[in-house]
Amino acid sequence: MLPQKQAEEAIVSNFNEADPEGKEEQQPIEDDQSIFNVKNLLWHGGSAWDAWFSCSSNQVAQVLLTLPYSFSQLGMLSGVILQIFYGLVGSWTAYLISVLYVEYRSRKEKEGVSFKNHVIQWYEVLDGLLGPYWKAAGLAFNCTFLLFGSVIQLIACASNIYYINDRLDKRTWTYIFGACCATTVFIPSFHNYRIWSFLGLGMTTYTAWYLTIAALVNGQVDGVQHSAPTKLVLYFTGATNILYTFGGHAVTVEIMHAMWKPQKFKYIYLLATLYVFTLTLPSASAVYWAFGDQLLNHSNAFSLLPKSGWRDSAVILMLIHQFITFGFACTPLYFVWEKVIGMHDTRSICLRALARLPVVIPIWFLAIIFPFFGPINSAVGALLVSFTVYIIPSLAHMLTYRKASARQNAAEKPPFFLPSWTAMYAMNTFVVVWVFVLGFGFGGWASVTNFVRQVDTFGLFAKCYQCKPPPPTAAHQPAIAPPHH
Repeated sequence: MLPQKQAEEAIVSNFNEADPEGKEEQQPIEDDQSIFNVKNLLWHGGSAWDAWFSCSSNQVAQVLLTLPYSFSQLGMLSGVILQIFYGLVGSWTAYLISVLYVEYRSRKEKEGVSFKNHVIQWYEVLDGLLGPYWKAAGLAFNCTFLLFGSVIQLIACASNIYYINDRLDKRTWTYIFGACCATTVFIPSFHNYRIWSFLGLGMTTYTAWYLTIAALVNGQVDGVQHSAPTKLVLYFTGATNILYTFGGHAVTVEIMHAMWKPQKFKYIYLLATLYVFTLTLPSASAVYWAFGDQLLNHSNAFSLLPKSGWRDSAVILMLIHQFITFGFACTPLYFVWEKVIGMHDTRSICLRALARLPVVIPIWFLAIIFPFFGPINSAVGALLVSFTVYIIPSLAHMLTYRKASARQNAAEKPPFFLPSWTAMYAMNTFVVVWVFVLGFGFGGWASVTNFVRQVDTFGLFAKCYQCKPPPPTAAHQPAIAPPHH
């Protein structure tokens, strides 16, 4: 019996060799077709590369078009520095989340818990490691963040398509794209986003370099001014939008769980962020250089660039990518809802899709109420991302390993670049204090002030936010008085 017991312990301790959907990764190869068929190529993705594509694609969606707007609030120097700073801090907290996931899963599987047909989520990790109050906090912040993240994608779809076809107003386009994005209910999990993640990153890469080259070719507009920063409200609004840019962590655990070897995730988010820098820094800098203060009234960079085939191609690619990003943001919400109503273990894709539809309806409704995604980005960044992405993971890591026994038996030891537990505690404390004071405090004040101002100016349920007024028709032109004889 001893060899059998050793084999069972090896399986438990090496959980990361298992496919999260219950199939062993090292299954026997029956024939070459089992590896090279089209379904596996396009549908079943669980490698480190798949995770990298998912993280990279998820980070740089609509935010590409709002970063020049943020630069117009921050100024060029602050915009570049804050992008690099929050990108690195975001990579650090993504690393913490991956460590806590591995810790939670290794503890549970040593207890004999099976995760076949069950996707682990961040709130479950917090619950298993720290208790129900942390579970409630994680669930509240994550779900609200993902809800508004999905809303932003719908608003952005309507905003972008308007630059190609303005015969319909943006609110009507929101109705149409809400129906299109509802089809994401048919994608079972992040394990099935392989081809979409690959295509999505290609689309944002094209769009980023289109923005860069088009701005440089267009050159600086007449009388261009770069007066930022001018007001504290605008400065911290822009800063929180950048904080939001590198806060795709709400889906980190789900992406990890879709991997065949989740322990390989540790540095994937950092590598994804470094690639994202090659897209965001050149495009935001070039567009701000070309248009300057005009961007203060144009939160979507497409609105200032001249109409051309290149621009229309970028708009269409971003529309497709926003559909993908909508699915990324909604899928964790689908999982939570499935667990609430007891449908998470259901094998039928159609039945699960039907159960997921109630999640899409409030997102659709909110996108129609608040049709301005620039200010929403900042508000979500300050009030939700600051906790979900930065503060909660840092505090959770410190509390999980507060005891010497926990540190000694940790599934993941401190990284090679920060090998002491004391240094990790110092780093986590810095992140918590910085983000709470500047991100949540000042950023929350600035973004809410800006958000309220937008509502007062344009109103809720705006039919066409930041649209050009239609040319006057003959019926509305003032009558010309007949000449007096």
